[in-house]
Amino acid sequence: MIGILASRVKDRLHRPVIVFAESSDDEIKGSARSVPGLHIRDALDAVAKRHPDLLSKFGGHAMAAGLSLARADFARFSQAFDQEVRRHLGPSDLCREILSDGELNAAELNLPLAESLRAAGPWGQGFAEPLFDGVFDIVSRRIVGDNHLKLVLRPPGSKQIIDAIAFNTVDHDWPANTTQVELAYRLDVNEYNGRRSVQLLVEHIWPQA
Repeated sequence: MIGILASRVKDRLHRPVIVFAESSDDEIKGSARSVPGLHIRDALDAVAKRHPDLLSKFGGHAMAAGLSLARADFARFSQAFDQEVRRHLGPSDLCREILSDGELNAAELNLPLAESLRAAGPWGQGFAEPLFDGVFDIVSRRIVGDNHLKLVLRPPGSKQIIDAIAFNTVDHDWPANTTQVELAYRLDVNEYNGRRSVQLLVEHIWPQA
């Protein structure tokens, strides 16, 4: 569970993250996730070498690791880990870079194109699924499940309506007068009750006034 939480926080903030949970009365265990530019296991190793009594155990690889330490040493570890991270990451490393394949016009937001993109897969490492961007008017929005944002959108200047879903996203902190969103999204086929329709799978979302 703490690994899933660490991954979600890392994805949201684009920062190296360690989430801790109680392991015993006097020990805590952590699950770490990293961003490009910081080998998280090597960072923990550097901390351990500088402070041999700090970590009881650790292990992992470049992007994920686990560790344990005494609860009483949490503040000292936080300071040591922060110093190590700053040795490797600067402000530019903490700026998220999103590469888009461009903007689709309203006529291109259609089921045949979504089906063609699905058929072109499978997508994976070195063969990324196309990611598009654009600004849309909000027709409606609501939270579904625990924390998924369901939107009905309209391309500006168009009468076309299109569904979108942003998983693990809520709108509680959006400005009250939000009428548009800027999206980075993937074009997808939604299948429900035997009906197929085009929808946007939202990867990143930015509310616009």
